[in-house]
Amino acid sequence: MLFRFLILSDEVDDFKREIKIDSEATFLELHDAILDSVNYTKDQMTSFFICDEDWSKRTEITRVEMDTTSDEDNYVMEDTHLDELLEDEHQKLLFVFDYMTDRAFFMELREIIPGEDLDHPVCSKSKGLPPAQLISFDEFEAKSANTEIGEDFYGDSEYDPDELDRDGFEGLSESPFDNPYDDDRY
Repeated sequence: MLFRFLILSDEVDDFKREIKIDSEATFLELHDAILDSVNYTKDQMTSFFICDEDWSKRTEITRVEMDTTSDEDNYVMEDTHLDELLEDEHQKLLFVFDYMTDRAFFMELREIIPGEDLDHPVCSKSKGLPPAQLISFDEFEAKSANTEIGEDFYGDSEYDPDELDRDGFEGLSESPFDNPYDDDRY
């Protein structure tokens, strides 16, 4: 069985990679295929995170053994096969390639192809240049500073008090706690 992953970056709009890999391959083999597809070195700390629908991190698969005293299961890329943790199409993952600044690729298991297998992973589509593998803290902070959230971010400038549905709030202004001695209210 084959897994087809789509890989995107939130830093580069036209960047896309597609990796096809055997479902019995390890996360380390997927790691190497991703790094080869973007010409990154393999000497950095990296992790995969299996995510929920909202991209919240759930299960971490690390490059090297980390904390062994935890009650949680520890997964290491070299020892963990893809089909152990991935079973549904559209499963979301993050591949953190720059630990110091928490930069990552967004991944989705786009397709599970039964009846086929591969000896080695293949980058089947490649579009655009990847973001730099590592950036300095100064560069990272400069990029973060450019995404300031102003007072208009939540639409404050568009608020129109005449659009408020007063009928929807009927009775809410009267609380039984306003005057506890008013017996007519009960």
